[in-house]
Amino acid sequence: MIFTSDNFDKEVLQSDIPVVVDFYADWCGPCKMLSPAVEAMESIFAGKVKVGKLNVDENGDIAERYGVMSIPTVIFFKGGEIAGTSVGLITKDVLQSKIEQIL
Repeated sequence: MIFTSDNFDKEVLQSDIPVVVDFYADWCGPCKMLSPAVEAMESIFAGKVKVGKLNVDENGDIAERYGVMSIPTVIFFKGGEIAGTSVGLITKDVLQSKIEQIL
């Protein structure tokens, strides 16, 4: 799923299930390396967790709201609140473990 300034509050903050937001930019090498792991989480946690990406260049207001200074940054939301944050490139296993912690 693609998160934007227009749908962020509805899709993330008002979600009935936990949400994983990958803050990225198209020019960011580590972001591209993280992308397959993020996409894998969509199928692993289908129906249990909403997984998506937010382009910081196109939605800078959201990145600023959450203090995203470095990318990739993954923020885990539960009940509209931040349940965890990860900054920098992480492995698929670490990402999966962090998601399991918020379930």
